[in-house]
Amino acid sequence: MKRAVIVGAGIAGLATALRLTQDGWHTLVVERAPARRSGGYLVNLLGGGYDAAERLGLIPALSARALGLFTTVLVRADGRPKLTVPSAVAEAALGPRTMTVFRGDLETALYEAVRDRVEIRFGVTVSSIDQDADRVGVGLSDGTIEDADLLIGADGVHSATRTAMFGPDHRVDLPYVVAAFPLAHPVAAVRESSATTFIGPGRTAAVVNLGPRRSSAFFAYRCANAGRELERGPVDALRAAFGDLAAGVPEAIGQLEADPSGVFFDRVSQVDMPRWSTGRTALLGDAAWCVTLFAGHGAALALAGADQLGTALQRHGDNISSALAEWETGLRPEVVKRQALARRGMYQYAPPSRFHVWMNDVTIRAITLPGVRGLIRRGIERQNR
Repeated sequence: MKRAVIVGAGIAGLATALRLTQDGWHTLVVERAPARRSGGYLVNLLGGGYDAAERLGLIPALSARALGLFTTVLVRADGRPKLTVPSAVAEAALGPRTMTVFRGDLETALYEAVRDRVEIRFGVTVSSIDQDADRVGVGLSDGTIEDADLLIGADGVHSATRTAMFGPDHRVDLPYVVAAFPLAHPVAAVRESSATTFIGPGRTAAVVNLGPRRSSAFFAYRCANAGRELERGPVDALRAAFGDLAAGVPEAIGQLEADPSGVFFDRVSQVDMPRWSTGRTALLGDAAWCVTLFAGHGAALALAGADQLGTALQRHGDNISSALAEWETGLRPEVVKRQALARRGMYQYAPPSRFHVWMNDVTIRAITLPGVRGLIRRGIERQNR
């Protein structure tokens, strides 16, 4: 039985553990956090991500947690509506094989699928990596040394595995900060089954009301010093950047202050690497190719990457290096495309000027026109091929 050590118990790590276990591998997952984390924002599973979720057997569990479609209302700073994007527009853009869930619910579905089949050690980090042509020895902070056929670093954009094996110079920090968190209860200013979104120069604020325990908030803004923003903490930083807004924003930030445990608050970074593997060590998910929230396909790429890695390993048997090379060759074009889309997405989430805001409004108005939805669907289908 082949053995794999997987670093990180997020979406990428758990999906890889699930796929390899299904293929007969013995897998150990180590996670530096003391327990499972929850929270996060909405993720769309479509294209290869939906296909991977289906092959991994996750669709039944995710269907019970699916959020469905909702209407988006673009608002001015004082909360007055500018224009409405019906849910049918999103339906046309996403297509029939898609699903929207909370990131935490996707992680829960993965965890429930592997918890009785995979060894998971929380509060454990990697202290040493020693590999040769035949195996990789992984020293862990709990004092054990694990011999494995493969080490997978799925430990996120700030990956310690990446730094240890490839050096520290592959993360590209961008001058933006994002925050996403669940809401304990819906915000009164936002109608049920809808979202209000403010987009202004250099910033976006969105509050989604899908009912109790199904509502969330998202913020993104451009800043001169992301590190200083992170030092301030999410509540103070968001109040400084968005304190002038209405449309449910003050209440959302108030809920965050009452319970900050589920917030994702970080600088926006991409990971740009010439290769994702060396010897018997490979990176997967944000550790290898972080596309940022501006691309909107991080979870889908993590699932697809895990599934396609399993396929390549199955095809090449004991030839790990050939499997990793084939896997990267097949997946890299999609990653490159999504990273390019993310860079363009910065103009949508943090427009550099009022003119760019106006241009975004014109584009959004255009896609709501009769007859345009079919064109959108065909365009998205071509993009996802």
